[in-house]
Amino acid sequence: MAPRRDPSPLRWLIGVELSRYREATGLKLSEVAEQTGMSRAKVGHLETGFQQQDPDDITTLLTLYRVERRDLDRITALTTCADETTWWAPWAKVLPDWLKTFVGLEGLAEAEFIFEPMAFPGLLQTADYATAITAETPRVRPDHGERVVNFRLARANRLTDPNRPLRLHAVIGEAALRLAVGTPEIRRAQVEHLIQMSTLPNVTIQIVRPEDGFHTAMSGRFFMLDFEQARPIVFSELHDGAVYIQDQEQVRSYKLSAENLQRVALGPEKSVALLRSMLKARE
Repeated sequence: MAPRRDPSPLRWLIGVELSRYREATGLKLSEVAEQTGMSRAKVGHLETGFQQQDPDDITTLLTLYRVERRDLDRITALTTCADETTWWAPWAKVLPDWLKTFVGLEGLAEAEFIFEPMAFPGLLQTADYATAITAETPRVRPDHGERVVNFRLARANRLTDPNRPLRLHAVIGEAALRLAVGTPEIRRAQVEHLIQMSTLPNVTIQIVRPEDGFHTAMSGRFFMLDFEQARPIVFSELHDGAVYIQDQEQVRSYKLSAENLQRVALGPEKSVALLRSMLKARE
């Protein structure tokens, strides 16, 4: 079987924007090709990200779609950004294709919202917790476990990047605090790490408990990525794959769920107080 060939996350993101605007006009690929002089295949490859997107081509397409100037400039500017996809290259052989795309997009994002009802988010895991939880999953080969853990820790470097730290807002279900991962010492160190991470100015952590009441994210975990020059995208992980939600009405519904979660969950200060009380109870 031929190896899968994926576009870079940056080109994928640009392609998503191009496709949205074309579909909004009701134009088919063949009609765009006829009106711009590009081949149908080229227009399609620009939308899928399989072809390098030249600013002139982007301008031609968006002008045809009658896109407002500020959005035209925003998307054209994306083509001049550095493509930050190579940081995960040392782990390329142990990562599934869908995860490569996600972490590439995460590297481009300015902010991320995470809802994790059952476990601590990967960005906030200690090495020992990540090792313990990786050892329990059949999705990671035993001989790949150490490399996957190293990848998770490298991914978390965005939170402490002095030049461009990722703004993270995580809402974590109380069940994650009680999930039996590794030894009691590992779980205690994980809670201590969570408290320490909450002191970062770019990290907000909230805990949601059953007694806090109903919230609108009962369907489970999701991630929402916000970009400086592109519209938000929602990522939902499946058992062996992922779904990227790009339709802005659907994204808006997830945004409303994120806002609802933030209202229902304990505030950041009370959440840290709960974490500290758990540590004290375990002494």
